[in-house]
This record gives sequence, structure tokens and C-alpha cells, in this order.
Amino acid sequence: MFYSKIQLISKQVGNALKIQKATISCAESCTGGWISKILTDNAGSSNWFDCGFITYSNKAKEKLLGINKKLLTKFGSVSENTVRAMALAAKYKSGSSYSIAVSGIAGPSGGNIEKPIGTVWFGFVTIDNKVFIMHKQFNGNRDIIRYQSVYFALQIFYEKILIN
Repeated sequence: MFYSKIQLISKQVGNALKIQKATISCAESCTGGWISKILTDNAGSSNWFDCGFITYSNKAKEKLLGINKKLLTKFGSVSENTVRAMALAAKYKSGSSYSIAVSGIAGPSGGNIEKPIGTVWFGFVTIDNKVFIMHKQFNGNRDIIRYQSVYFALQIFYEKILIN
């Protein structure tokens, strides 16, 4: 059931991007490319899906997105600062109209008191280069946290950015 909700919101995102003649790129860490995958499941997505960066490791964030190593060391990969840099880099490196970035701790390990398992940061860059950052704390196992992260990212992007 949850997967069908993700498919539905991805179709809505694709239709809205198609109407706007706009494109999107993604920079994903904890979702491992799932946002890019679900968007490109839609027929005709080559008209509006530009690029996906799967930057699971800090090394990949540095190499593919150009995220500053000092930023990653100071704030960590799961932080407001890092997800902002990821979202901006995805948009500018791809030349897309919009971008989505996600970085979080899906578990079952990796969490701590300051950043428990289920901590996820989301970054969005609009067509006019405004940046929106959100933080969400999810519950559940690794798969549930990742499902929730994908759905939340697409839902917020669609409802608050694309059609707002």
C-alpha cells in the first residue's frame, strides 16, 4: 500500500514538471537513489528528470557534488548544512530547474543521542533558486524509514514547491 502512495505522488510530480516544462535532479544519501528510481519509473520521465547523484559516502559527496570536506567534518553528513550544499550542487551541476536532496540515518546503526536513527534532512531548491530545508524524525526499521523519507521528499516537493 505504501509503495502505491509513492508511485502516485511520483506521477503527480512528473505531470506537474511536464506541464511546467521544468526538470529535476536529486542528490541522495540514505535513500540510495530511490527517489530517482521512482521518478524514472514514469513513462516519459526523460522529458523532465535530469540527473540523480547517489552520494552515500562522504567521499562521494565530495567527489560528485563538490561538497567541502571541512563542512562534512564540522557538521556531519546528516545535517542542515550538508543537505543544503547537496541540493544546491545537484541543481547547479545538472542545470535542472529544481532539485531535491536527502541525507539521513536509516539504521540499524549509526545513530546517537544528537542524531538518532530516523533523523533525516531534506533540501529543496526551487526554479528561482530559493532553498528550503526540512528536518524529520521517522520511526521504524531501515526499510520503513527509507520509504517514509522517499514519500515525504516527494510529497513536500509537490505540495509546497511545485504547485504552491
